[in-house]
Amino acid sequence: MALLGTSGRKDTMCKDLAMTTATQEPHRVAVLALDGVVAFELGLPHRFFSASALDPGWPGRLSDTPPPYAVSMCTLDDGPVMTSAGYTALPTHPNTVVAQADTIVVPGITNSTIVTHGELPAALVELAATARADARWLSICTGAFVLAGLGKLDGREATTHWVYEELFRHHFPDVTLNPDVLYVDHGDVLTSAGNAAGIDLLLHVLRSDLGTEAANRVARGAVVAPWRAGGQAQFIARPVPDPSDTGTGTTRTWALEHLDEPIGLSDLARHAGTSVRTFTRRFREETGETAGTWLARARVERARHLLETTDLPVDRVAEAAGFGTSASLRQHLTAAVGLSPLAYRRTYRAEPA
Repeated sequence: MALLGTSGRKDTMCKDLAMTTATQEPHRVAVLALDGVVAFELGLPHRFFSASALDPGWPGRLSDTPPPYAVSMCTLDDGPVMTSAGYTALPTHPNTVVAQADTIVVPGITNSTIVTHGELPAALVELAATARADARWLSICTGAFVLAGLGKLDGREATTHWVYEELFRHHFPDVTLNPDVLYVDHGDVLTSAGNAAGIDLLLHVLRSDLGTEAANRVARGAVVAPWRAGGQAQFIARPVPDPSDTGTGTTRTWALEHLDEPIGLSDLARHAGTSVRTFTRRFREETGETAGTWLARARVERARHLLETTDLPVDRVAEAAGFGTSASLRQHLTAAVGLSPLAYRRTYRAEPA
């Protein structure tokens, strides 16, 4: 399992989307809203997959171009559902769209026996059975309970909101739960943590389907960060440090601006004006991880960004990210995402549809 999924499934999906212009058939996304659906998450697929999202600020400019996605929202019985915000939401399409969908998104749910008891209503199981065998399933937050209940996560790694870790493990012992990441991608099944991690997952899907430029354009329109790694930790019960001159935030900013240079623990402590021992303690208190782990992850993130957005040779990417050699970059990137630099670039430099 790799956090960024299997390239074979992604390659197929990208090819399907690349055919959109020629066939005039958009990739069909069905959002399945269950009773108690989290209101914030319900609107995310349309917000990030709509034609206007892909071309923000230019209404109508895509009118002559088939949109890459067609998003519909359905419910279990074709009636309204109560949202977590206390208002009802009406479906835009009948639930038969599930059988036609290329991608099915299950947003999180609250106050549901699906979460509290791990039990899926028979109608939900029957509706899910109508989906195509090759349909891609996405869950946001507690939507993972639905995917697990359907057996789509058995023997696989998955994630959900860290608050529900104990419940999820109790209900679905056959699933390898990783509550410390933002999302997990198996190609055909993708799960994400709570609320904002759903945004990260949808941008990740956009990057995989249409390429980095399209994902960045949507992120700019939504005024959100264009990329956070799936393996980045959720923010779990960790207090925000008191801002002061004794914190490590300034040093972390400095390190990010000098990733292409050799940086050791002593360099970080020297910049912060503390002893190595004091810096190490403060850094862990503020970030929840060691300085070495944080720095290695920052270098991997820089390398991934360069591989996605530039044509720099791999050895230049390795230098710019502070790995020194392409061999070192390959070792760290493979450990982080399961792909070599060239394979990663091929996967994430798909041409926009």
